Amino acid sequence: MSINLPLVVVLGGIIACGAYLLMDRSLIKMLLGLMLVGNAVNVLILVIAGDSGSPPIRGQQVDGRPVDADPLAQAMILTAIVIMMGVAAFVLALVYRLFVLNRDEGDDDDDLEDDPEDVKILTGSLDTAGDRDRSDDPVTLADTTAGDLFDDEGHPLTPAQFEALHRTVIETDLLMTDDEDVVDELHSPDDPDSDSDNYAVCDLPSPDDEHDDYSTKPRDEGGFDA
Repeated sequence: MSINLPLVVVLGGIIACGAYLLMDRSLIKMLLGLMLVGNAVNVLILVIAGDSGSPPIRGQQVDGRPVDADPLAQAMILTAIVIMMGVAAFVLALVYRLFVLNRDEGDDDDDLEDDPEDVKILTGSLDTAGDRDRSDDPVTLADTTAGDLFDDEGHPLTPAQFEALHRTVIETDLLMTDDEDVVDELHSPDDPDSDSDNYAVCDLPSPDDEHDDYSTKPRDEGGFDA
């Protein structure tokens, strides 16, 4: 198998031009670069397929070409061309949409602008962060546990007060939405120590009690023994 040197040179030039255009901010140039890279891939498949040969059809032989051409490489190139045209149509739709948006803002180019939030993240620091306060470490500017030593009204707490407060706090925000109705049933420091202070325990009759005659004992309206 011999390599077609002119095709290899053309392949390198197309890839270089396509990569250069892909790095541009203009969507039109990016589209052109994408199409060049796609064509370079097609040329690469053609180079890998080897030497040209006779048509891969029975009875079709060409003088000087003892072997048949590889039909798989040609089929892959045709498929890649169809896919590339679909991608180009999609990118053209994006270019038109960007052109319409920029035209409404008084700008007629198709250049991609920097996202404001990305710029904030790139240029920001811990010193300018939104949660920066005096409790942060003065050297590393990282958060410390002192930032949590405040009550709901913003008053500072000692570590002992913080621990005592959070021992009795029920973190209801960790419950699912469907479980919010069980918050009232959770134990609270204000609840009595024994459930017997709020509930009366009654001994319900059981069918296993042989010494009781349920057929003769009077029942009240609730179904209990009188």
